[in-house]
Amino acid sequence: MKKTLFAAALFAIAAAGSAAPAFAAPVNYKIDPAHTAVSFIVNHIGFSNVIGRFNTMAGDVTFDKDAVEKSAVAITIDAASIDTNHAKRDEHLRSPDFFNTKEFPKLTFKSTKIEKTGDKTGKLHGDLTMLGVTKPVVLDVTFNKDGVSPASKLETAGFSARGTLKRTDFGMKYGAPAVGDDIQLLIEVEAVKS
Repeated sequence: MKKTLFAAALFAIAAAGSAAPAFAAPVNYKIDPAHTAVSFIVNHIGFSNVIGRFNTMAGDVTFDKDAVEKSAVAITIDAASIDTNHAKRDEHLRSPDFFNTKEFPKLTFKSTKIEKTGDKTGKLHGDLTMLGVTKPVVLDVTFNKDGVSPASKLETAGFSARGTLKRTDFGMKYGAPAVGDDIQLLIEVEAVKS
């Protein structure tokens, strides 16, 4: 009887050791606006590149390290929070010539597909809605790190994204092409486990 129990215990241990590895479940995060930057670069009449950002945003990230393609992102940006470090220009950017923030106060992005391209890189496909127009956008994304932040003591994940879009595709035609049509996007995100 003792030999049978011992053999059964050995079999159970061996079976457990050969079992498929456990996979982590997707983790839900809230974007940390204090450590997130949604920035852009646009050419100004060939003389320089204007750098701006949006100061107010909120969103959610669902991140699955073991199956990145099952991850998802949704973000909402306050269009009136545009900031190019020049009050008069920012006022013009809020006008109907550009973002028309009274009629269209929000920009939204919702992912539709994620492709893994490397150990920590991917292509983030999604729908961007701006000025009431929704168009597909693709961003190159790098997963930077996850773990407990020494600053906040909270479970945090960090991502960087880069991409380009044409503003005229969304109906923002004022000043084009002297004021650049191609807008470079530079996005840095820290998100906290929710």
